[in-house]
Amino acid sequence: MQKNTLVVLAAGMGSRYGGLKQMDTMSKEGDTIIDFSLYDAIQAGFKKVVFIVREEFLERFKENFDAKLDGKIEVTYVCQEITKVPSGYPIHPERKKPWGTGHALLVTKEVVTDNFVVINGDDFYSREAFQTIIGELEQLDKNSHDMCMVGFNLDKTISENGYVSRGQCYVNEANELTDVVERTHIEKIDGKIFRKNDAGELVEMENETTVSMNFWGFTPKFLEALEQDFVGFMQERSNELKSEFFIPTVVNNVIQSGKGSVKVLKSNAQWYGVTYAEDKPVVTKAIAQLKENNTYPKHLW
Repeated sequence: MQKNTLVVLAAGMGSRYGGLKQMDTMSKEGDTIIDFSLYDAIQAGFKKVVFIVREEFLERFKENFDAKLDGKIEVTYVCQEITKVPSGYPIHPERKKPWGTGHALLVTKEVVTDNFVVINGDDFYSREAFQTIIGELEQLDKNSHDMCMVGFNLDKTISENGYVSRGQCYVNEANELTDVVERTHIEKIDGKIFRKNDAGELVEMENETTVSMNFWGFTPKFLEALEQDFVGFMQERSNELKSEFFIPTVVNNVIQSGKGSVKVLKSNAQWYGVTYAEDKPVVTKAIAQLKENNTYPKHLW
């Protein structure tokens, strides 16, 4: 029987936030954003969680999550480190950050054996998103390259405190993803949303643009595609100081090759996240309100 698995990307450095935001508390009761994702995932029927963390923070994660999750969901940890790459490729001696979300997911290859969902550890997606994706996840043929994702409206994923990165999704009439383009600089200016193009010029975007928040549903076959593409990435870019290997790049390659398709499930939920320290009061206020109206219990665990 398939064990629906949740993979949590929690190895980010939090450079714009100014600290390990994945472990920062967002409520009076001491909840992190990850706590809410875990609570929602367990309610939706996920049976296993894999945390991708940095080795230096592994014990902090275990201290925070092991006891509260005991008996509720199977827990596994893997560590993303700069040196966890195919041998023989030179690494820039001054490089400090790992190789991005694609590399992070690849380090789960030995422990993820069933269909799985990937999320960011610092994004609050809403219960609706988990309930939406699990039914589609269970329909994916484990031996196929088919995928699914939850897409959000751009205007519900913007920080008021600076620019953000989002994957802009292009979707056909069959609700299948045809392309996803990483927009690394999107910001709100005078009530409108703009992205910077390669020339540094501002291009206005529609509020209802579908964007990816790294809420993907994959089969184990995706990890094989990831591994193959990462070898090519390292051959070309291993000695660069800041280059990153992103999940959407591999998703695109699978689509364009015709190996698999991506069903886009749309969520109208309000996203909350902490890109900047100034985002925290917005998130804590929203969480307090969700507890007050009994969307969540006062004490999750």
